[in-house]
This record gives sequence, C-alpha cells and structure tokens, in this order.
Amino acid sequence: MPLTPLDIHNKEFNKGFRGYDEDEVNEFLDQVIKDYELIIREKKEMEERLKDLNDRLGHFTTIEDTLHKSIVVAQEAAEDLKRNAQKEAKLIIKEAEKNADRIVNESLSKARKIALEIEDLKKQSKVFRTRFKMLIEAQLDMLNTDDWDHLLEYELDATELKSTEEEDSLA
Repeated sequence: MPLTPLDIHNKEFNKGFRGYDEDEVNEFLDQVIKDYELIIREKKEMEERLKDLNDRLGHFTTIEDTLHKSIVVAQEAAEDLKRNAQKEAKLIIKEAEKNADRIVNESLSKARKIALEIEDLKKQSKVFRTRFKMLIEAQLDMLNTDDWDHLLEYELDATELKSTEEEDSLA
C-alpha cells in the first residue's frame, strides 16, 4: 500500500544516542509532506486529465469508426450506383440499337416501295407516251387526208344562212 502524507506526518522515529536534530528532521518531513501532497494532487489531476483524454480518444475513435463505416457504405453505394448506371446504359444502348434497326428496316421497306412505285410510274409513262404519240400521229394523219381539201371546196353564201335563220326563228 502506498505511503500517504498522513503516514509521513504521523511517523515516529526512535531516539538514539547522538540522533538527528529533531527540528531539522521535522522541517524536512514537513517539506516532504508538502511535496508529496503536491505530487499526489498532480497525480490526481493527471489521472483526471488522462481519463478525460481517454474519454475524448474514445469519442474520436467512435467518430473514426463511424466515418470508416460511412466511407464503406458510401463506396458500396457508389459501386451500386455505378453498376446500375452501367446496366441502364446497356439497356439504353440495346433499345437504341433496336430502334435504329427498326428505322433502317422501315426505311429500306419504304425505299423498296418507292422503287416499285417509280418502276410502275415509268411503265405508265411509257404507255401514256406511246398512246399520246399514237393519238398525235392519228390526228396528223387526219390532217394530212384530202377530206380537208374537199371541205374547202364547198361554198356557202352568208346571206343564205341569214335568211335560213330568220325563217327558223319565225316558224
């Protein structure tokens, strides 16, 4: 068990022949008691400070653990977010590729349809051109016949036409 200032104060020494000076020993003991009390007080203060620092260290250790766990959770969340974003990007790319294929196929189908329509229109224009050419040639043939010359040979008097019109209007 450690020595206390009270133990030092109550310590009695045996007196011997030619012993130490009692006042000097008492003075020295008083000084030892003061110093010992000071050391004990400092020790208590240090122990309290150590306890306070240990409490703070515990608090900071708890904060560190919490931060570490938070970082781990944040990293996991970031990884999950990254994986989800990659999955979503793949789905978007797949959907875009499907749409692109559909658009290309629709465009090819429309192009084929337009090509067929163009071919049909070419055939129709050839038929129309041939018929129109035949019609014009027939009209030219008609113009080139002698029937026109016969028509010009007929002479009609305009006064006869007027009198015929008047008779028709009176009747």
